[in-house]
Amino acid sequence: MNVRRVLAPNPGPFTGEGTNTYVLDSDGEAIIIDPGPNDERHLQVIGAAVQPFTPKMIIVTHTHEDHAPGANPLAELLEVPTGGHGPGPEFKPDRILTDNDIVEFGGAAVRAVATPGHSADHLCYLAGSALFTGDHIMGGSSVFVEDMAAYMASLKRIQQLTLEVLYPGHGPAEHGPAAVIAEYIRHRLERERQILEVVRSGATSVDAIVSIVYAQVDPTLHPLATIAVRAHLDKLAGEGIVHVDGGEVTVV
Repeated sequence: MNVRRVLAPNPGPFTGEGTNTYVLDSDGEAIIIDPGPNDERHLQVIGAAVQPFTPKMIIVTHTHEDHAPGANPLAELLEVPTGGHGPGPEFKPDRILTDNDIVEFGGAAVRAVATPGHSADHLCYLAGSALFTGDHIMGGSSVFVEDMAAYMASLKRIQQLTLEVLYPGHGPAEHGPAAVIAEYIRHRLERERQILEVVRSGATSVDAIVSIVYAQVDPTLHPLATIAVRAHLDKLAGEGIVHVDGGEVTVV
């Protein structure tokens, strides 16, 4: 199996240098992972990259606007089906993919690995010892998380896989996956410790927690930090460690 990255022209504070679209080919057939935004220039570049092969399917890791909206227009152009966890903004899959479902092409295949947390509909795709991680893990960066308990469980799940390389939805490929995943887990546990510490010190609102814990982070990223803090607090509340009542946070 060969892997080619096609970078979408959508750089920004939340997408890094842009969304990574992957073209995977084997024995003359190919699939596409995360065609990204519905950008005509980008779709043309993907079409050129897949042209030497017979395209079989377009699959998405999740339905956020920087990953999935290009799927249906590109599928129409290439006359192939789309696949994903379910429909979302500007995306409608022809095939619903659930945990452990297989997508075959040529002499290769990818297996869907359910990894909720960043979003409820998130899937990674395992091809041999390579994992296409979408926004579950990003190259050289942390991610924002909607459901922290689910996200931590998903990190621990992929930690059990035998991997040699991670192909993220943003940023460069990550070699030495075991260390990368372990660092993601360590980072989240450290953030949780920091959040709990400032709550114990008297911070009683999400805004106050963000202003302290993320004081050294670019303020333009504070909206994402707010989502992460809320997710951490929900996890801690589920464990009976804090109590969240409206906008007020207290230690149990």
